[in-house]
Amino acid sequence: MKIVLAGEDEITLNPLPGPLTIEAPDAKMQYSPFHMLGSALAICTHSVLSSWGSHAGLSTDDLTISISWSFAEKPHRVGSIRMALSWPSLPAERVEVARRAALLCPIHTTLSHPTSIEIAGGA
Repeated sequence: MKIVLAGEDEITLNPLPGPLTIEAPDAKMQYSPFHMLGSALAICTHSVLSSWGSHAGLSTDDLTISISWSFAEKPHRVGSIRMALSWPSLPAERVEVARRAALLCPIHTTLSHPTSIEIAGGA
């Protein structure tokens, strides 16, 4: 699998064989925490769709997932996320079911509901 940094606010997951790699268009671009968040959502969604596809007899070898986000002003955070699935071999009559299956990703569920975070320790 390969994560490609498509910009400061976008990643693309490509389903290549081998270990997970992360690439950027130039050496100056850094893999930010926001890229990590997008990567987590893309990898989780791909995993869920791969499992669903396997049970449905569908290959995910050509499933590419792009995640982009925009920032909220105050406080500085991700304000919205857009996911685009590109799955050329997916039959048209299965697209809506695949979208519903993608919603089962636990990272998607986590981001869709307020999450409590506790910080312990310190001084």
